[in-house]
Amino acid sequence: MLKNITLGQYFPGESFLHHMDPRAKIICTTIFIFAIFLAESIPAYGVVAAFTFFTIGITRLPVSLLWKAIKPLWIIIVFTLAIHVFTTPGETLWEYNFIRISKEGLHMGSLMAARLIFLILFSSLLTYTTSPIRLTDGIEHLLNPFKRVGVPAHELAMMMTIALRFIPTLLEETDRIMKAQEARGADFTTGSLVKRARNMVPLLVPLFISAFRRADELATAMEARCYRGGENRTRMKELAYTWRDSLGIGIVIIVTLLLASMRFLLN
Repeated sequence: MLKNITLGQYFPGESFLHHMDPRAKIICTTIFIFAIFLAESIPAYGVVAAFTFFTIGITRLPVSLLWKAIKPLWIIIVFTLAIHVFTTPGETLWEYNFIRISKEGLHMGSLMAARLIFLILFSSLLTYTTSPIRLTDGIEHLLNPFKRVGVPAHELAMMMTIALRFIPTLLEETDRIMKAQEARGADFTTGSLVKRARNMVPLLVPLFISAFRRADELATAMEARCYRGGENRTRMKELAYTWRDSLGIGIVIIVTLLLASMRFLLN
């Protein structure tokens, strides 16, 4: 399962999205996440699905990679579906004792599960098509206007990017520690919930020690290179908007307006 988690990983490519400015991609992702919540009808979800799969298509990323983004979160998706299916009142389709499935619950649960899937897929494209350095620069540029009110733009951008960057590293470390502990007789998959939680202690202790050691080594390396934050910091490649960015933002805004009009016209 740990190998299926691809959050924070970057996959180089030459697609339209790979060449977009990171600021434009962050803006597009934020706008479309808002647009997904505007969808309430099946036609609106059809528009969301069409645009999501169209965007995935132009990235030329393998389908298996997108499946890995969804697979670790299937429990949350199923749980969301179950809550709506069993708790939403309406026309009863099936009933046994206190368990009841309604037509409206099945409809609403399916839409909510689909909304989660589209959110995960579209958000994953941001890190899949943007390197950590460019993502840091993009976040910092977008936060620069808030410096006037005391917001440490560069420090926040750096922390967010380091957190994303070290997710795959910590997952690899977790997998390595699990295999080492299993070779020593540890069991993480069988037994009661309390027993399995207790068996996680030999995994969590070395993982925390390793994480703190990596953080200390990173801080030492940054100090050795005289890192002093974003003041007077130059970049080898400066960010610049191009026609791709204007086109991308324009398309996302059009899709958002379409979903907003469908929300008010179809209700």
